[in-house]
Amino acid sequence: MGNITFIEHDGTQHPVELEAGKSLMQIAMDNGVPGIDADCGGECACGTCHVIVDSAWLNVAGKAGDDELQMLEMTPEKKPASRLSCQIKATDAMDGMVIHLPEFQM
Repeated sequence: MGNITFIEHDGTQHPVELEAGKSLMQIAMDNGVPGIDADCGGECACGTCHVIVDSAWLNVAGKAGDDELQMLEMTPEKKPASRLSCQIKATDAMDGMVIHLPEFQM
């Protein structure tokens, strides 16, 4: 198995084991990564699992769907590489992926 590294706004790194098939939100929550609130439990209905995908990994993460884009529009810290971690399913190709966390969730 590989790893994904979540990096908090202050630079604190949280390397966690990659679990293919799970959402990045679920992986972060299972590993106690702070900064992922996930108020809706992964239903793409709240935007509190906002992450910024490192530019080197954008193609691997895939593109956001319409529902996800609508939720991200309400996020004050939205960046071009913003995604909702509940909408990114982990694959083995994500070994080494770097995910940045915003300073605040909605």
